[in-house]
Amino acid sequence: MGKIKSAFEKAMEKAEEIGKLTAEEKENLENKEKVKSVLAEFYKGQLDRDGLWQKLKGYNLSLLIEAQISLIDAIGLGDIPEEFQKRKDGILAIETLKNSKNISMIEDMIKAIELIRSEYRDGKERAEKEMREAIERNPQLRLKPVRMPDGRTVLQAAVSVDEAVQARLSEFLSEHEERYGMEFERLITRLKWAVSV
Repeated sequence: MGKIKSAFEKAMEKAEEIGKLTAEEKENLENKEKVKSVLAEFYKGQLDRDGLWQKLKGYNLSLLIEAQISLIDAIGLGDIPEEFQKRKDGILAIETLKNSKNISMIEDMIKAIELIRSEYRDGKERAEKEMREAIERNPQLRLKPVRMPDGRTVLQAAVSVDEAVQARLSEFLSEHEERYGMEFERLITRLKWAVSV
């Protein structure tokens, strides 16, 4: 059985490995850490898009692309609109720092992502509203399947309309999320490509 290494031992091994890096590799690692730090400030709201732009001004192209991809990776299908807008602003601010800019292509990709997010959110809200109305009109819909210890499935009355809605909605949401999730991921991949060219 191998020896379990302490955090200190692991840090020392890493320090030894870093000692073997070239000056260029060390500088690249330091710059990557600086970019992560700047993005952390941006995520926490300590920097707006102009502050992000100022802090990243002068960084090389690969670090700018890495920062944009990090922002893109932080976009989620169900994010609140304010968080999405913040990441969008950051991606576009960084794009203006590049010599070769693809601003219109990136804006088009972001609009497509916004549209899919909006359709996803609207469909989810509409389904919940329709299910709630149907359950309130028809109490039999408040029944939910329950698996008994002997393996049989029986119908039991749900405690509340909310519980019945959630039980029925979970089936719809998994399908809904899968359908929109695939399109969302395709658009995210295309956006990453757009910031990389």
